[in-house]
Amino acid sequence: MDTESFDERYRKFLPKIRQFRLMDDTFMSQVFQNKACTEFLIRTILDDDSLVVIQVDTQYSLKNLRGKSVRLDITAHDDAGRIYNIEVQRSDTGALPQRARYNSAMLDANAAQPGDRYEQLPETYVIFITENDYFHSGCPLYHVERMIRELARPFEDRAHILYVNGTYRGRDRIGALMHDFSCMDPKDMYSQILADEVAQYKSTEKGVSRMCRIMEELIDEGREEGRTETLLDNVRQMMKNGNLSLTQAMDLLGLDEDDRKFVAGHLDK
Repeated sequence: MDTESFDERYRKFLPKIRQFRLMDDTFMSQVFQNKACTEFLIRTILDDDSLVVIQVDTQYSLKNLRGKSVRLDITAHDDAGRIYNIEVQRSDTGALPQRARYNSAMLDANAAQPGDRYEQLPETYVIFITENDYFHSGCPLYHVERMIRELARPFEDRAHILYVNGTYRGRDRIGALMHDFSCMDPKDMYSQILADEVAQYKSTEKGVSRMCRIMEELIDEGREEGRTETLLDNVRQMMKNGNLSLTQAMDLLGLDEDDRKFVAGHLDK
């Protein structure tokens, strides 16, 4: 990409885009719009190279008219009818077991159609890729399954939850995948399919422009909701979704001096 000819209004975003990793959900959601990348990701985590993904949606909202709606980082469907929700969580607070439970329930609620029999519910997978080792035990993967305690056997409800340890660097497929999730430079990645797609958003004018527009949209959303009572939440979201420091988030939101003091007093601790 010729940075000299690049749109001047986007130039301020370029350093941040170069720092993005797949562990940053805003960037990850763009890369895994590519169906082949999502298929590679799920095949690697489940160790199943026969799996065929037929549909991918990113930042997909599941509505709950009587309760809390959710926006999922990635949802995917395979040719066997299985549904996958993949979430990247840099903070342990975003990977709570209750959140995994709720996402799983929302997949079921939105998959079931009027008149469906219960046995027609599809098999589902909720997969959290966590930057930290959430369970602090050094395992590459943690499989969460319901059990019949008295019988010591699986409940077999076909609802699965997995945690992928983002700190794992073993000499296997999961170790290589988590290495790639931490890379800023696609040249350092092991997977060619992921490296090629990451490079599209870091090195081509079309891809970089797309990322810049997304960052502008995040800024605009923050400004539109920039009332005092939501100010802290807006700054937190900017820091999380844009992988920004506190100062960078406040700069991009255009906070005045009073708002900066208020936010810094509550978040910079």
